Amino acid sequence: MTKSKKTIVGILSDTHGYVHPNLFTYLSDVDLIIHAGDVGTIDVIDALRPLAPVHAVWGNIDGWDIRHEYPEHNVFKFAGVRFWVTHIAGKPGSWQRGMGSALKTEPPDVFICGHSHILQIERVKSLKGMLFINPGAAGRQGFHQVKTLVRLIIEDEKAIQAEVVHLD
Repeated sequence: MTKSKKTIVGILSDTHGYVHPNLFTYLSDVDLIIHAGDVGTIDVIDALRPLAPVHAVWGNIDGWDIRHEYPEHNVFKFAGVRFWVTHIAGKPGSWQRGMGSALKTEPPDVFICGHSHILQIERVKSLKGMLFINPGAAGRQGFHQVKTLVRLIIEDEKAIQAEVVHLD
């Protein structure tokens, strides 16, 4: 019997130019980092790159440096799981910017967005069991009171567990 390989994806959003010192602890063993926009400055990405490959999207506060390097929507496959990442999308039952119809057409296994600064993780049965993740906000700016990120565990090409990390 072959033992399955566990893959870990670190997911964060809304850093707004701030690199929390605990990011290095909680992302030190990940295989991939996903940043769901409002990066703030390219320095944030530069700080994350030595830890793991970074997939990102730009958010509404991001300037040309981020928009030049990263798309508004990033759809890709990693560890057998299809991801779709964007910054502004709303949430299940209250989608924005046409995301509801776009997701119905071809739902990914995992959909990640940011913008609201509100941590939310939910399986969306109406979209073939798609896993919706908004990792909250890892930066200092905004109304959120707790800085968070999510560690997603993938095994046998399935997202099996999402761990919420409080950074402070």
